[in-house]
Amino acid sequence: MAAAASPTDTVFPRSHVGFDSITSQIEKKLLKRGFQFNVICVVIEENGVRLRLNIVDTPGYGDQVNNDRCWDPIVKYIKDQHSAYLRKELTAQRERYIQDTRIHCCLFFIQPSGHALKPIDIVVLKKLSDVVNVVPVIAKSDSLTLEERLAFKERIKEEFTFHNLKMYPYDNDELDDEERAVNAQIKDIIPFAVVGSEKSIIVDGKQVRGRQNRWGVINVENENHCEFVYLRNFLTRTHLQDLIETTSQIHYETFRAKQLLALKESSATGHSGSRPISPAADRELSRNSQRVTMNGN
Repeated sequence: MAAAASPTDTVFPRSHVGFDSITSQIEKKLLKRGFQFNVICVVIEENGVRLRLNIVDTPGYGDQVNNDRCWDPIVKYIKDQHSAYLRKELTAQRERYIQDTRIHCCLFFIQPSGHALKPIDIVVLKKLSDVVNVVPVIAKSDSLTLEERLAFKERIKEEFTFHNLKMYPYDNDELDDEERAVNAQIKDIIPFAVVGSEKSIIVDGKQVRGRQNRWGVINVENENHCEFVYLRNFLTRTHLQDLIETTSQIHYETFRAKQLLALKESSATGHSGSRPISPAADRELSRNSQRVTMNGN
């Protein structure tokens, strides 16, 4: 079942977050089967730049006794956003600025077991990485010691390599030396080990996001406690635009090519029940066929 979206709230952050060079993000849409999707939409404003941030949550993933094809609703939701964007793109009287509901990033939370990825995690990561930019994150990392966390990270990276799991950011020949250096640093950190908290506490006279336990204070924004700051900077300050462009140029383009070629083949064979395509769609089909021919596919 789907949960209703909460009202849109405007938040003015107290400190610089780092997205003020970007003006749009993804928009919400609820999935009707398989998972309870909770969507919260928040409009954040920084230095006159508005960011429409939409978060889609999938609580209960992999918790069932039978998890066979439990990834299908998530993959379907992502593809549905591609399909909706493609329909808007091929409309004869399309909007000047198409509202983008495509998913630009999937944060995949890994349980802090300290051992290895679960078999279902490996399967789902393979499925998701084909359709979306996947960024792995170790949840509740404070349950691990620093030594356990480091060893857990290394085992996860080894499994990524062994199973040929392609996590974001990707290697790209178009990157300059500075961008390659930044990506190398990110890949060295991934998966991000984070700690979350909904409460604010006072540390050294300053209000910070964190929580108190018997051993002391966990400050979410302290780099010595967890890697939340690295994740935040990665998503907003260094890679936000690249996440959007990679979604458009790789994942969406792959989806669009398959859809348009299938539509053209269906139209050419006169398949019963197929709908006539518009002139705009026909032009897109022709251009897409030329791209495929030039690429030798």
